[in-house]
Amino acid sequence: MVKRENGRRRIGIMGGSFDPVHLGHLIAAQDAAEQMALDQVLFMPADRSPLKRAVEHLPGAKRAALLRAAITSCPHFEVSMLELDRGGTSLTIDTARVLREQFPHDLLFWIIGADQAAQIHDWRDIESLGTLVEFIVLRRPGVRETEMSAPAGLRLHRINSHAFEISSSEVRERIARGQPVRLFLPAAVAAMIESEGLYRSSRSS
Repeated sequence: MVKRENGRRRIGIMGGSFDPVHLGHLIAAQDAAEQMALDQVLFMPADRSPLKRAVEHLPGAKRAALLRAAITSCPHFEVSMLELDRGGTSLTIDTARVLREQFPHDLLFWIIGADQAAQIHDWRDIESLGTLVEFIVLRRPGVRETEMSAPAGLRLHRINSHAFEISSSEVRERIARGQPVRLFLPAAVAAMIESEGLYRSSRSS
């Protein structure tokens, strides 16, 4: 059982395009919250991700609206508009610095997948980032992790997460082909996508 330190809140941050948010995102966040005793998880939709060349298929405001619909029944989940309001390419170090100012006394945990953890040496200003946040690394059952040594001072907490083979790109492709997606998405998200005709073309407005 993870113990809280001096009453400080434990806040998880999950970044991504969320284009659209799907059940895999929510399950991963719940795994992190339960196993690391997080008081809150902030979903941080990016305006533009430095790891993706293509532009997002939906505007940020619409992706955030889908996220809010997805987490309505989860009081410990919240959507942060920090990166969308700032605009441009999102660098984790810049976001972490702002969050540290917003939550000066709380513990911050950046939630990442094992594939991201394997590349963490290449993140911008990783040494400084390690002084601002700790990392929760989601391990997938049955997937062997690449051996890696974290940069000195980095705090990585590896936890087990549920396997959920789905991606936002697959959801978009299924919608474009007219295939059902209701089993991949929170009901409210699926309803919004269907009623507004989102992702039916290569670019949605």
